[in-house]
Amino acid sequence: MKKSKTKRDYDARFERGMQVLRKMGRENLMLNQKALYPDMYEMSVGHLFGDVWGRPGLSLRDRQLVTLAANIALARPTGNHSHYLSSMHLGITKEEICEVMIQVGHYAGWPTLSNAVRQFTEILEEQKKMKKLGKRYRSKLL
Repeated sequence: MKKSKTKRDYDARFERGMQVLRKMGRENLMLNQKALYPDMYEMSVGHLFGDVWGRPGLSLRDRQLVTLAANIALARPTGNHSHYLSSMHLGITKEEICEVMIQVGHYAGWPTLSNAVRQFTEILEEQKKMKKLGKRYRSKLL
């Protein structure tokens, strides 16, 4: 059976989104969304990662820095964890992440900076523990 143009476009967007997620080391992101309602998961992957993150004009690394800065400024209680991990997976250094925190902290307020430092420190400490055990850290919040 021949796929409709709409279905082919939808599938292509989803695959582009999955490619972006794999590059970011986040292919297992949003599995709770997938389990709850697969259509929501497919829309999120296709639109957010296929259409938005997959756009030309900014590198994946630059998009990650912008997104990390925005989420730090918004003081997200959980969403930042996956962005810190993606940042490091994409080669963004600890020092660069700390510089993003400093830059954002001056505009969004020092409590926001403190929240970001706490979150990032938790991830770095957990990574150290897992490395000692010979395991790869994966946030429980993903």
